[in-house]
Amino acid sequence: MATTTKPLPRKKRVLNRGFLYSRSGDDVKNPSVSLMDIDSAIIFYFENVIQPSVIDNEESVKVPIMYASPERWKAIQRDGFMRDRKRQILTPVIVYRRTSIEKDDTLPIDKLDANNPNLFYTFEKKFSNVNRYDNFATQIGNFPSREYYNVTVPDYVTLSYDFIIWTSYIEQMNSIVEKVVYSDGAYWGDPEKMRFRTSIDSFTDATEISDTERLVRTNFTVTLKGYLLPEGNFDHRSTTQKYLSPKRVVFSENVDTTVEKNIGLAGQFRDELDSKNVSLPSAEGSDNLGITLTNPLTFAGGTGVTLSPAGLSFDGSSASTLTISIGQAVATDSSVVFNSVSASSFTLGSMTINDGVITSTNLRVTGSVTNTGNLTVNGNATIKGTLTAQEIKTEFVSASILFSSGSTKFGDGLDDNHNFTGSIQTSGSFNLNNYSVDEISNDTTLNDSSATALVTENAAKTYVNNNAISQQTYLRKNFVKSTNSITAPSTASFNAVTASAPSDMTATSENDFVFFINGQYMEHDALTIKQSGANLLLLVDNDSIGYDLETDDEILAVGKFNS
Repeated sequence: MATTTKPLPRKKRVLNRGFLYSRSGDDVKNPSVSLMDIDSAIIFYFENVIQPSVIDNEESVKVPIMYASPERWKAIQRDGFMRDRKRQILTPVIVYRRTSIEKDDTLPIDKLDANNPNLFYTFEKKFSNVNRYDNFATQIGNFPSREYYNVTVPDYVTLSYDFIIWTSYIEQMNSIVEKVVYSDGAYWGDPEKMRFRTSIDSFTDATEISDTERLVRTNFTVTLKGYLLPEGNFDHRSTTQKYLSPKRVVFSENVDTTVEKNIGLAGQFRDELDSKNVSLPSAEGSDNLGITLTNPLTFAGGTGVTLSPAGLSFDGSSASTLTISIGQAVATDSSVVFNSVSASSFTLGSMTINDGVITSTNLRVTGSVTNTGNLTVNGNATIKGTLTAQEIKTEFVSASILFSSGSTKFGDGLDDNHNFTGSIQTSGSFNLNNYSVDEISNDTTLNDSSATALVTENAAKTYVNNNAISQQTYLRKNFVKSTNSITAPSTASFNAVTASAPSDMTATSENDFVFFINGQYMEHDALTIKQSGANLLLLVDNDSIGYDLETDDEILAVGKFNS
């Protein structure tokens, strides 16, 4: 007997049409982002933005990019290259594949439930053909109904991709790698669809040479910040929901009406009414719901205060506007003006101002006082602080002691000038910027090595003439030498002897020479010199300078040689 599968009950069926939303006539599509969309965004960015190309036979060749299937990638790992249908090695070419996908922990936003999402992004669509907004609708109180769309929060993921680039020459590889490196941190994808932020890891270069082919290969990894949103969830519900705001809200008055069971207005039969008294809405709504005060509010003005309208009485039956004003603005930043203020005297605390005379038992000023005119003090002036003046003049010649010790201080800054006419006689030491000087010496040998003596012009000139000949001779040495032999890959020999620096100068090193190879400057950081008998040896760090020395190279040295 053949068996028949029993159908599931309606409540257990996967497809529940009650959760489906009708989107007929709606031009807003359900947004969705799939893994294929992300993979395609990479191809779009390479083909339309990076646009990798190389020069082959003086022609620009576009570099193709393709997604490798598992079978193709396995063949690439086995052979180390790709072949076309004619079994020819493909160069140049870019191949990539997706290696991993994981949830992005830096964005902990989640929809909470895949079958029943609870978190959404909401956006508004204002007007459409069926949702129009015009002046006539506004006049009748029919405001536009706005459309709102709730889109389920996507899953934010981090994807990793492996890339392989093959070219025939290093120059071609450099051109492609430079464009890829420059796009690090950019948003890859179609600007009219979706874009994803990417970061590029380090590049690994390798050159493979066989009997028939020469391949230059570069591997790198791309990390992409993306998001996934399927067209529908696992319960076949739409990921987008549409809502409309009400176009008009009407408030109406209620009247209490007692009705019997099963009897409605006008005696119609109504089974849904129970035996209790209920309140039914009136047939027509009211556009004015007002509250009237038994004792109205009356507003009256005062001195300097003006009301408009004057004597307004407000009981709440209708809207009223009352304007309260004074003659001018009195804000903290306003300029208040009065025609005149008259007073016989002005008294503030213990101080009285009367006819320009200030009378006070103790007038104290705690702040600063600025006087734009002349200040005359008929009595004594006692200043307990600092007296600052641009110019001080005395009408009488007198002797003054500024300090009890007899010391006198002139000026308080390095830019002060003190002019003296005549001779200056000092006994003791002379102090300049906290440095003490006790004599002026004319010792031409400078044998004393005194730290407190100033030398004369004659002493300095004589000492320099007698002792600077050897230093000048060394400083003026600057000769050009060419190599007599080169030992590949890192040693060049010159038939020359370096000049020895005087004892009080820095010893001669490679920094006192400049080397050129085939007319190009050689970096000092990669060079070391060594004197071997009558020959000067130049030692080159090949890894640092980036190339090897060859026997037919021409190397010139400019620097401090003996002759």
